[in-house]
Amino acid sequence: MASVSTNQTTPKQPGGSGEKPTRVRHGVVAFAVALSMVTYIDRVALSNSRKQVATALHLSDAQMGLVFTAFATAYALFEIPSGFMGDRMGPRNVLLRIVIWWSVFTALTGRAWNFASLWITQFLFGAGEAGCYPNIARAFAIWLPQTERVRAQGIIWMSSRWGGAFTPLIIAVLFRYMDWRLAFAAFGCLGIFWTVAFAWWFRDNPRDNPAVNQAELDLLKHNAPPAPHGFPWRDLLASKTVVLLCAQYFAVSFTWYFLITWAPTFIDERFHLDVNHSTFLKVLPLLMGGIGSITCGMMAKPMTRWTGSVRKARKLSACFGFAGASACLILATLLHDPYFVVSAIALSSVCNDLVMPAAWGTVMDISGSYSGTVAGTMNMVGNAGGALYGTVSGLVLQASHRNWDYVLYMGAAVYVAGFFIWTQIDPVTPIVWKPRATE
Repeated sequence: MASVSTNQTTPKQPGGSGEKPTRVRHGVVAFAVALSMVTYIDRVALSNSRKQVATALHLSDAQMGLVFTAFATAYALFEIPSGFMGDRMGPRNVLLRIVIWWSVFTALTGRAWNFASLWITQFLFGAGEAGCYPNIARAFAIWLPQTERVRAQGIIWMSSRWGGAFTPLIIAVLFRYMDWRLAFAAFGCLGIFWTVAFAWWFRDNPRDNPAVNQAELDLLKHNAPPAPHGFPWRDLLASKTVVLLCAQYFAVSFTWYFLITWAPTFIDERFHLDVNHSTFLKVLPLLMGGIGSITCGMMAKPMTRWTGSVRKARKLSACFGFAGASACLILATLLHDPYFVVSAIALSSVCNDLVMPAAWGTVMDISGSYSGTVAGTMNMVGNAGGALYGTVSGLVLQASHRNWDYVLYMGAAVYVAGFFIWTQIDPVTPIVWKPRATE
């Protein structure tokens, strides 16, 4: 059997006493799953209530595109500061603050009265959500052994997609009993409930949780320690791996933003279906994307054994994901039946999400104590792509007289670029951080 090369230090298994490790660390994953679902419910609520909001506030498609861009712009701008704060202050302090922040502005979205007020609330909402995944990555780097991280990333990305996928159904139910303004207030309450439970249970240091036994601590003893004062920015910017990870995440996020911004409008305009059929089709792409995430996470270990290398397994998963996503979008332009078209887009979402656990697992493994900042850097560039997508796709629709095929062609081309970027990434070699006296 081929030996598995990871190019990383693998935590030693506890031994000696024969004590089995407790599983308190799984609670960290459970909280991350819950938060990931809340994040995406809040995030896609606006795109799925676009018609009601635009009608009430008298907004054009171009203005709604700018509103979508406001969220993505703030999300990108605040990634690095939020990740850096998590490295310095600990993920607990940062997550409690930002979840309360974005929950408030989710609720305040329902109080918007014109374009400017909606743009501002979405910008501030995006600023809060920016720190979510970098700080989850930091918490995982503290609480999970290296062998469990990719699987955990697969689980949280599945939950995020499924949270977004079922939001159209949630909105359809809520709109039977309340208007869109009250619905946003209800969505804002979800994050507040989460912060109360998280504040009571989570601690940054596993040793501070009395339920963790020594055997579980032994699993985690090689994990990243708290970040030292300052940050070696030159090492970050000089790392080829970080630059390429950022570039591939731009590619994966750019087209994926179609699913949480324009996809509901695409389905309504392209097919003119009744509410029941259109709601089902709006659920399908994100639902299938979650399947891609969990498949990648669960297949990480078997693929590593099969290829004999963590490097090969991650590159294979990501390259296949990008290639498959591009091919499926092209296929969608050749089909006409609404169920076939949306199924092809859903399969592109599956392939898209084969990339996610590999990318985030790589960040946690190569970054050491600075996993929050590196994750924030990658996510910042990715969501800059999302910010650009909202505007560019609106312009493409306008220039093509609302020919949606051109939007899909654009996404397929960007996915091809992501494929070639991943062929050049080294996903396992840690960054060498050089301490400097001035930092």
